[in-house]
Amino acid sequence: MAKLLYAATMSLDGYIAGPGGDMSWLTEHVAGDNPTADRLLNSVGAILAGNNTFGGDDPNRGTDSEGAFGGRYHGPVFVLTHRPPAEPPADVTFVGDLPSAIAESKKAAGDKYVNVLGANVAKQCIEAKQLDEILVFVAPVLLGDGVRLFDHPGGANVRLKPLAGETAHWFSVVY
Repeated sequence: MAKLLYAATMSLDGYIAGPGGDMSWLTEHVAGDNPTADRLLNSVGAILAGNNTFGGDDPNRGTDSEGAFGGRYHGPVFVLTHRPPAEPPADVTFVGDLPSAIAESKKAAGDKYVNVLGANVAKQCIEAKQLDEILVFVAPVLLGDGVRLFDHPGGANVRLKPLAGETAHWFSVVY
């Protein structure tokens, strides 16, 4: 059965996007070989993204590297939104509620990961106790403002457990 994995690159001060969702800062930090990212790409069977992430900034916009995993991901994409476009792209499924989005993306992923993209969708998955793992790549930069990896003012702690044999930044979520 598929697992839900929130994988993101964040700045050292905890941001996954700059002010206004700006992703241009990320370009210089995702270039080059990354064995963990390559292994992750081969383990992803579907993507579940929020509408802001799906329609937002791409650090590789207008290049051959545009899209998830630097344009190398080619598979099912599910977008959680209450406002699907009038003419949706043929290769994207728009879903109006979290339980259906999770069920459909897990079914499409088979025994691989559903890669959750977007801080808001990841937060919703955590609140619903559906997120299984978190993988964080830390970029050596301080953004100072923007979209946080996880932002839940007044919320309860979310316990994480490092996965054995993995890098210090790959965790399972403990409920």
